[in-house]
Amino acid sequence: MAGGSGPTGRGVTISGWGASLPETVVTNADLTTLFDTSDEWIVERSGIRSRHVATGPFVPGPDAHADVDGVGTTATLSIEAGRRALARAGVEPSEVGLLILCTTSPDQAVPATSAAVAASLGIGGGAMDLNAACAGFTYGMVAAHGMVTAGLDRVLLIGAETLSRLTNWTDRTNAFLFGDGAGALLFEAVGGDDGLLGWDLGVDGSLVSILYADHDGSGMVMKGKEVFRRAIRATVESATASLERAKVDPAEVALFVPHQANWRIMSAVAERLGIGEDRIASVIEHTGNTSSASIPLALVEALEAGRVHEGDVILLAGFGAGMTWASAVWRWLG
Repeated sequence: MAGGSGPTGRGVTISGWGASLPETVVTNADLTTLFDTSDEWIVERSGIRSRHVATGPFVPGPDAHADVDGVGTTATLSIEAGRRALARAGVEPSEVGLLILCTTSPDQAVPATSAAVAASLGIGGGAMDLNAACAGFTYGMVAAHGMVTAGLDRVLLIGAETLSRLTNWTDRTNAFLFGDGAGALLFEAVGGDDGLLGWDLGVDGSLVSILYADHDGSGMVMKGKEVFRRAIRATVESATASLERAKVDPAEVALFVPHQANWRIMSAVAERLGIGEDRIASVIEHTGNTSSASIPLALVEALEAGRVHEGDVILLAGFGAGMTWASAVWRWLG
């Protein structure tokens, strides 16, 4: 584990944000047509009532899997979220020095999906994919911050997933968990104060077998009880490390933005950290688990709802397959 903020004194702020969700909404009642389950059973175990999907058995018509201008679903969600973030910041795509696309569901094995997204948006600099599963967006925040402190003026960070392509729709133990979506943030250089106060990244590769999806199309495999137990511990330890490095007490956290995996995990982590449920940013009820898109989707909704104010301290934390974990403490600079 490592943590800290940039050494150059060059400050970084978040100047724009945007989100995108597929049109098709799948409710828990819809899932009862695929396997034996109920709305009550799913809500009790996860807090999820519906999710948006771009592919799968509930997406109608022959064009459900069609590409737009040669760009697949993860890319099109990324493009929409990215455009909204840039428009809010009033920044031209040509002014962006780097695009980082966090995803565990790229449209192709090669090339990186960020290449197509960069071309469609008109990004002026480089582009790369980052895959740290559900912890990916927080990994990306640390990477974006580092690139700005190293000299880039602007970095566009996107978390986007089409997990519906990786879901085994016959597996009643986890098919109800996953959804699709994208969220984007624009990081910009500023003079003076820096947004990132502390961070922590980690991975335990010996736990690969508890959550994975192979290339054979068999879908997601998850050992739920083991993931649940490990996730709570890893997230609490990582968040605690970030708070300590930032010299921030949990009582000072205005908003906690956890990975939206399962409401029981989210609330358990908040309780162990001493953060009240009223300070949790949650979209899980209507998005499900969108992997590396979940934290930006929750943050964007909180921003749009006016829950974030200048000077607020935000704690972001998540875990994912690998098993990866990441957390960051961010002061909102306005």
